[in-house]
Amino acid sequence: MPTVTVRIRQDTHRSLRELATRTGRSLPDVLEEAVETLRRQSFLQGLAADFAALRADPEAWQDELDERGAWDRTLSDDLESE
Repeated sequence: MPTVTVRIRQDTHRSLRELATRTGRSLPDVLEEAVETLRRQSFLQGLAADFAALRADPEAWQDELDERGAWDRTLSDDLESE
């Protein structure tokens, strides 16, 4: 896989080295996981903000609940309920 060089602060590099040593993983693997974790966290924060905005609008929130109800009725497709 191709790689690129990225400049980071010395203290960040030191932290990466410590994490790599402690986990027995390579610096690129530790950095990749950190970036992926931050990407996922950012996505979930955006999702939470979107739902907060939706809930703040009573009409839009009721539309959401109505749509959920419509989808819930589609689940009665000969499957036993618990």
